[in-house]
Amino acid sequence: MNERYSRQILFDKIGEQGQEKIEKSNVTIVGMGALGTYVAEQFARSGVNRLNIIDRDYVESSNLQRQTLFVEKDIKEMLPKVVAAERHLKKIREDIQIKTYIAQCDAKLLQEVARYSDIIIDATDNFNTRLIINDFAYKMNIPWIYGACLESTYVQATFIPGVTPCFDCVLPQLPVINRTCDTVGVINPAVTMATSLQVADGLKILSGFEFTPKITYGDVWYGEHQTFGFDQMRRNDCETCGDHPTYSKLSASEQQITELCGRHTVQYINEKLNRPAIEKFIAKNGLLHRSNAYMIQYLYDDHRVVAFNNGRLLIHDIDSVEDGRQFVENMFG
Repeated sequence: MNERYSRQILFDKIGEQGQEKIEKSNVTIVGMGALGTYVAEQFARSGVNRLNIIDRDYVESSNLQRQTLFVEKDIKEMLPKVVAAERHLKKIREDIQIKTYIAQCDAKLLQEVARYSDIIIDATDNFNTRLIINDFAYKMNIPWIYGACLESTYVQATFIPGVTPCFDCVLPQLPVINRTCDTVGVINPAVTMATSLQVADGLKILSGFEFTPKITYGDVWYGEHQTFGFDQMRRNDCETCGDHPTYSKLSASEQQITELCGRHTVQYINEKLNRPAIEKFIAKNGLLHRSNAYMIQYLYDDHRVVAFNNGRLLIHDIDSVEDGRQFVENMFG
């Protein structure tokens, strides 16, 4: 018996055969915030062979309250979340394979990263990204696991192509979460409840344990916990899992500028604004800046701008897409 995983192997629902499957598995995690860091750590400790981790952001002080893989040094070094996560995961398990992507998750990236994954974990706070994951997973026949938390509430569900209805079919029955952690907050116990359920279902799939997925919703503050089945919710006309799927979300064009929900920040993507172009702009305007191998952070017109090497900018203290567009025009003409 492998001593490292001996307690997991002793659990008879996994056993040696299940553990062997886990140790050959490939998991893609979209988002490396509160949900993603916890899920990544637990899968690493469980013995998965490879993690593909995708996130577009970098570590900030407000993350440390609940994003378990990060420390203060990551903030001082201005590390992208996936880079910081990989460093800490490698301290847990040197032999784990990790592939990092500092990027906005879209259909093209999922095709590159996740097409050979055994499961996809939704750890994002972006609704449109979830719809892309849903379409991609059903088109490629890959199970994916949804999770979300807000204030003291949590929700989780597992979607298995060919077995369960998809996210689109179930969406009307899911708790409405139209606020964000950045506007109303979240506490750690809600995060650990959502992620524990995600990891548990993930281990069931990876180890080959047959089960009936359910939607779970709860509130840790008030001690409420509910589960209900959803296998009868499939719509025949669903664009994702219906009789004639079109997977329309995979063909949606990427927006050049988008607002990051609840953060007074917009994201602007333009491949022409790569690192050499940004360095030239900063030098020409004599701007205060800091940089590392992954990004450059500078001040322009009292706004903090973080420019990643691939032409993706995060512009802080902007209240709308229109304001962001005007700011970019003023900056680059």
